[in-house]
Amino acid sequence: MPFAVSNIALPAFDHLPALAALPGLGFTGLEVAPSRVWRDGWDAAKVEAYRRAVETAGLTVVGLHSLFFDRPELGLFKAPELRARTLDFMVDLSALCRDLGGVTLIYGGGRKRGELSAEAARAETRHFLSELLPRMEGHGTKLCFEPLGPKDSDFLNSAAECLALVEEIGHPSLGLQLDAKALMENGETGAATFAAVRGRLDHFHANDPGLVPPGSTGAVDHALLGRRLRAIGYTGWVSAEQRLLSEADPLADVARGGDVLTRCYS
Repeated sequence: MPFAVSNIALPAFDHLPALAALPGLGFTGLEVAPSRVWRDGWDAAKVEAYRRAVETAGLTVVGLHSLFFDRPELGLFKAPELRARTLDFMVDLSALCRDLGGVTLIYGGGRKRGELSAEAARAETRHFLSELLPRMEGHGTKLCFEPLGPKDSDFLNSAAECLALVEEIGHPSLGLQLDAKALMENGETGAATFAAVRGRLDHFHANDPGLVPPGSTGAVDHALLGRRLRAIGYTGWVSAEQRLLSEADPLADVARGGDVLTRCYS
């Protein structure tokens, strides 16, 4: 399993100098939150320059996450005008992911159903994806709903629910992701959860509550999750989803995350 780290662990808008150190810390991939790269959107020249810097550092962009961090008005279950803007923005994100050399778009926040019933939320999600996925399929990317704990979302919490959606939709642009802290919070760390996604898993987030460096809280048994992934023959990316804690020395925390991934997921 190759290892990536999210750019949310690095200084926003000014992390290119740090990229060269990441291979020495065990990482060969970079997961990108676009809001940490560009303040005012992107164009072809900016995208090409960022990809070139990543690849010059010996890294590969694996995909995008934190999709709506700087667009909190967008998401599922919106009124028609915002719904249309969300669809257009997600198509733009898919094209960005492709142009950076990535594959996965991890969809976490921006999908609370609130007073909408679970049945109505599922129906709207099917309708939304029926419009979105055909517009993405030429990009070679995959949208993955991120399982989230009950404190983080009220829709598509569990790995089982996300898998059921993937099976129901059956579209090549809809993928499957697992998230370490959500697996712990939802009680889905058993072998059956992993057996169900054997051969179908596209991405894995190694993280802890609060997105501190993996392994920092003791709340997540990363060694167990590493064994589960090896047991199903998973060979895809394991990405350290950790946020910037120290502007003065961000690489120290990145190194801590890399050490846990090396010990637990190799």
